[in-house]
Amino acid sequence: MPRYPQDPAEELQGRLNALPASTPTAAVASELLRYFTSGGLEPGSRLPAERKLAEMLATGRSAVREALAALEVLGIVEVRPGSGTYLRSSASELLPRTLSWGLMLGAQDARDLMHVREALEVLAARLAAQNRDDTAVARLRDHLLTMSRHADLGDHHAFVEADAHFHQELAAIADNAALGSVLQSVRALLRVWVDRSVDNAADARRAIDEHTALVEAVRDGDVAVAETAMTAHMKTAGERIL
Repeated sequence: MPRYPQDPAEELQGRLNALPASTPTAAVASELLRYFTSGGLEPGSRLPAERKLAEMLATGRSAVREALAALEVLGIVEVRPGSGTYLRSSASELLPRTLSWGLMLGAQDARDLMHVREALEVLAARLAAQNRDDTAVARLRDHLLTMSRHADLGDHHAFVEADAHFHQELAAIADNAALGSVLQSVRALLRVWVDRSVDNAADARRAIDEHTALVEAVRDGDVAVAETAMTAHMKTAGERIL
């Protein structure tokens, strides 16, 4: 494990550019990636706390938190409970991801990515229906219950997180590592848009109904119904996101 100062902010001070307070999450993530690819940190280095990063970037903690969550999904950072957030990849591995991050920034790019995601999610649903077992279906139901609980509480941010975990579980059941990896990257690039997709109880309830239909199709091993259910879900999800 590379050494780092007691206060890791000392190492970063002056290397991160301050951002406007209204800067979207994508810009925060881009600025963090810019620093990561500059070679200033070694893999395994600990990052400053969210509060300190927000101060250094002159932006809100929520934007920093969401940016770090997206970078974690991409596999760029690792959050260790009770310890901190650490850089996982080397600069050479991060560079292609930095270039692709720009896809998040425009509506047309997000629309194009949604089309890609739809095709991949439909494939994941088909494979999951083929490969499922009772344990896998039970895991999907657990995620669905978590979504429903957060919807009842009106916690839309937690609902979106539970939704993401549901789709990650579905991809795991599909048992195709390449598909799961590509889907993970596409979802991460769409994260800022997805976070805006559910902001009322009606949207959350509709999404739960769509996920319920998916679970039932996977449980029954009905490939055609699973594909149809996912296609319908992606259509309404795309409408909400864009």
